[in-house]
Amino acid sequence: MTRAKQDRLLALLARDGEWATAATLADALGVTPRSIRSYVTGANARVSPGVAIESGPSGYRAGSDAATALRAEADAGTPRDRLHTLVRQLLDSSDGIDVFDTAERLHVSSATFDADLARVRGLLGGTQLTLERSAARARLRGTEAAQRRLLSRLAHDEMDAGSFDLAALRRTLGEGSVGANAFGPFKTDLVARLGALGWYVNEFGISDVVMHIAIAADRVSRDRPLESAAEDGRASHPGVAEILDELAERHFGVRLGGGDLKHLTTLVLTRVVAPGGAAPQDQARASLEPEVEHVVREVVGEAASEFLVDIADEDFIVRLALHVQNLLHRSREQAWSRNPLTRSLKSTYPMIFEVAVFIANGLHERLGIPLLDDEIAYIAMHVGGRLERSRRADQLLTATIVCPGYYELHELLRSSVDRSLGQAIEVVGVETRVDPDWSSIDTDLVLTTIDPAAAADRGERIVRIQPFLTESDVERVQAAAGRIRRARRLTRLRSELEGYFEPSAFLRGLDGLDEEAVIRRLGALLTAQGVIDDDYVTRTIQRERLSSTGFTDALAVPHALGMTATRTAIAIGIADPSIAWGEGRVQVVAMVAFSENDREAFQTVFEQFVEVFSERDSVQRIVRRGTDFAAFLDELVAVIDG
Repeated sequence: MTRAKQDRLLALLARDGEWATAATLADALGVTPRSIRSYVTGANARVSPGVAIESGPSGYRAGSDAATALRAEADAGTPRDRLHTLVRQLLDSSDGIDVFDTAERLHVSSATFDADLARVRGLLGGTQLTLERSAARARLRGTEAAQRRLLSRLAHDEMDAGSFDLAALRRTLGEGSVGANAFGPFKTDLVARLGALGWYVNEFGISDVVMHIAIAADRVSRDRPLESAAEDGRASHPGVAEILDELAERHFGVRLGGGDLKHLTTLVLTRVVAPGGAAPQDQARASLEPEVEHVVREVVGEAASEFLVDIADEDFIVRLALHVQNLLHRSREQAWSRNPLTRSLKSTYPMIFEVAVFIANGLHERLGIPLLDDEIAYIAMHVGGRLERSRRADQLLTATIVCPGYYELHELLRSSVDRSLGQAIEVVGVETRVDPDWSSIDTDLVLTTIDPAAAADRGERIVRIQPFLTESDVERVQAAAGRIRRARRLTRLRSELEGYFEPSAFLRGLDGLDEEAVIRRLGALLTAQGVIDDDYVTRTIQRERLSSTGFTDALAVPHALGMTATRTAIAIGIADPSIAWGEGRVQVVAMVAFSENDREAFQTVFEQFVEVFSERDSVQRIVRRGTDFAAFLDELVAVIDG
């Protein structure tokens, strides 16, 4: 457990890259500040004399060797390492292992070994494998496909946050595994060959598939080929099978059998490649099942109407339908795709992720596709890509350039601004007078080569630049534009939130409560005000089961799918210390009841409210000082106002 806590601390600091106090980190991990100090010592010991975690007056932050510490192998005697060693031995021996000999080799007692076997049983859920114990022998029973799924689970457990790590893969398969040094070159050749066939290659997916190919090569070399796979013409391609066969022999020295080639070809076609070219609809529809396309079109239309987002686009629907069809193929083999961006997508784009959850739930109800966060994240990437393409030009800030006329100097400056900042601002006017009427300039930004008059508003919107635009000028303008956008978002948020908070729906102290209990407690406060009914609370719990609403390391926003509240209202729960929520911990729970009349508010609440609670210092200030509703609202407003 200590190793796992150290890893979580390292990952947290590495992801944020900022200083954090021991108290803040303790809240995030659900431990004491003293434990944080011991974890720091343990993490640094992994890379001594390097520095995995720096210490200073401001607390702790990731050091230069943080990534190395995360990849460092666990001590051979740790429970996690023993567990993985034991599973590998069980998988490698069809006749099972001798319990007493294995315990002696691992230098543990019989009681400890029995406990390790119990932990192995805990790993077998959903793998269709069973662990049998008969006198002095223990063995795994199940198909070769099921055993490979267990190996895949071990490999993912060794890897950090689902990212591809060759060292972790080698640890899973054993240092003597086939082609241990050939995984990287194999992947490079595979990407090149698939690209030559005219496909786009999904780098997130291909790393995971290379792991399955490495597992297949290793098992085949041990005379453990995959049983013959069922033919599926919709997920087959002779060219891909030939490529896999050729590269496996070249890099691993292994000839794959028919069952392995069929299985791996299906994985490549359903997890790695997408049609290339300028007309994806024409290329995709040839193999797209009409039922899948119909369901996707229907669900996307419902999501567009529910969230008022522009995603009902033909190109988007066809691309997503192709992805869903591949997902159906993967679900039949329980071959799920890991997505290393899941956590960041959820915390940075909560509204987009929520649209993806809605779509995933519709697909689940109509097509029976299981709901997994990593798969929902892939749908969110499709949604985010579509919204990025359709982003409206009115999101640009307007700007006026003040540049006294001298030959074509102002024209050159405008051209430079358009070229360097055209995606962030739109120049709508140029003042060439040395004494412009500053008060009449009403654009969002004023980019000036001269100092403004003494009476001019010298707020964030006026940025001093050089007549010949420099990189520093560009950075200052971008920073000012970012501050203006954020201030506007938070101003809108403040005005809307003050009308949504329900003073009587405030609860401090959530110790010992799980997610459902918290939702019921907060839901009861809103029900008492006539905002929602018991059915809304039930649907909020159902939504939480689809995918955790813990959007940041500190905030959960439980809510129901369907905006059926009599009015939009928010109930607040404060947890000090933090409580477990999903796979993380939170300190603030904001249960939101949405009314159909406030659909547009949904985006504001999710995007900006989550943004406020993504800053650790702000969270700590609100949690520590928000002892009652009035104090909570005062602190929230103070944080929003900066």
